[in-house]
Amino acid sequence: MIMTAAAVAAALLVFTWLGLRARFADGGLDDYVTARNSQGAQALGLSFLASGMGGWILFAPPEVGAMVGPVALAGYAVGAALPFLVFAACGPAIRRHLPEGRSIGEFAQACFGTGVRRWVALISVLYMLCFLTAELTAVGAITGLLTDLNGNLAILGVAVTTLVYTAWGGLRASLVTDRWQGLLLIALILLVGAVALPALPDPSAAASLPQVPVTDALAVALTLVIAVTAANLFHQGYWQRLWAARDGAVLGRGAMLGGITTVLVVALVGGLGIAAALSGADLGSPPIPFFAMLHSAPGWLATAALVLALTLVASSVDTLQNGLASLAVTEKRGLSLTGARWLTVLLMVPVILIALQGYSVLRLFLIADLLCATTVIPVLLGLWSRMTTTAAVAGAVAGLIGAVLPDWIATGSAIGGLHAASFPGGVPTLAPFLGALAASAVVSVGLGLLHPYSAKTTG
Repeated sequence: MIMTAAAVAAALLVFTWLGLRARFADGGLDDYVTARNSQGAQALGLSFLASGMGGWILFAPPEVGAMVGPVALAGYAVGAALPFLVFAACGPAIRRHLPEGRSIGEFAQACFGTGVRRWVALISVLYMLCFLTAELTAVGAITGLLTDLNGNLAILGVAVTTLVYTAWGGLRASLVTDRWQGLLLIALILLVGAVALPALPDPSAAASLPQVPVTDALAVALTLVIAVTAANLFHQGYWQRLWAARDGAVLGRGAMLGGITTVLVVALVGGLGIAAALSGADLGSPPIPFFAMLHSAPGWLATAALVLALTLVASSVDTLQNGLASLAVTEKRGLSLTGARWLTVLLMVPVILIALQGYSVLRLFLIADLLCATTVIPVLLGLWSRMTTTAAVAGAVAGLIGAVLPDWIATGSAIGGLHAASFPGGVPTLAPFLGALAASAVVSVGLGLLHPYSAKTTG
């Protein structure tokens, strides 16, 4: 236990040291939140990978792989990486459209005006607060699973250490730590897999994977692709990196690198879950294949897995902390650099308090994902020359209706449709996401086509 505590403390101290060593240029508040035009493709790729990973990859992909199968796992891997590929495709155009931009809210303002900006910023904040709470809750649960340490100490440790270096160094601190955290998490995943897999029971006596119909597996895969992609496109931490790239070409290469490595990492971790299921190992109830795989492995591997979890959580938490501060700075004009630092601290207080309770935030997470799905297409269509504010607002409203409509029709009740769109039991279902995406796209594009062509201007 002493060695485990020492390993945890050492990892957190190293992250803090790396973050505090990062110096932001003499660019004041703008450099604090964007590190504008400073990052190369490799640094961006590792940052996208580390920022997108979190404690969730030790739970969700292995469970999806073990309980639903490879098709659904492939959907999860693609969904986790697709936002980066969207940024690779659209990011250079967004930079040209808004060269001095700092946030998704400012992009919405430039395209559609203040009303849409406020709505987009609200969705982004809600999503990132859910993500933060979920990550800190996860590291507490993982600590309790793997060791005799108090999980609340891990929650406080990660929250405080990441807060120290992000509040001081801003985005540059997050970018520097992301590079090392990205490399470390890849190394630790490979280490855990290489040691734990040979220790699993003989696959010849293994149970087979559940026989999930291909159509059901595809539905799960599509749900995950839509939910994860839509939500992550409202992740302000990713938008910050859009302007941190040296230029549009570097952004494209960095985002592609982040997307490809994300697919590989999610597929690898999910594959470990499939291997655990095929070995016949007891996956637990609820199933946690990744951690079940460690039962027959050497005891020291649990410490390595805990350091892996801390790395995953810290890499996403520092990005989210700085993303929230960045969005607040762009929404509240006149905020000073000192004010931005204190705001970062204040925003973490309710998140830490909720995370310490150990609540499940999955249902709230799914609702936030669905809200993102109702608006993501109208926002991205801001780059289209025919897109108007009216079309964007109407598309977002149509997305809200579309999220409820499929189950409203199925049950014959608006209340039934609304209840289904709130994901009772925390189970993701395809109909609300597909309805939201389809309705928002049809209405936005339809109204946009009715508008006469006009060249978009930057502003």
